[in-house]
Amino acid sequence: YVFPSIKNTGLSSEEFAKRLLFEAKVAVVPGTAFGKSGQGHVRLAYATSMENLELAVKRMQEFLSNL
Repeated sequence: YVFPSIKNTGLSSEEFAKRLLFEAKVAVVPGTAFGKSGQGHVRLAYATSMENLELAVKRMQEFLSNL
């Protein structure tokens, strides 16, 4: 897993996760699922194929460029 900061997006962990899922079709877990200090972070799992990872990264890049 990775637990990157998304603070520079201006979105809460919950809003970021929800929008990423509905707008980019990429699922992450809001950092707040792991406690208050998780705000401003999301958890990403990368236990999948390289093809799926590349697709997810492409979708996340597009999502972030449109914020």
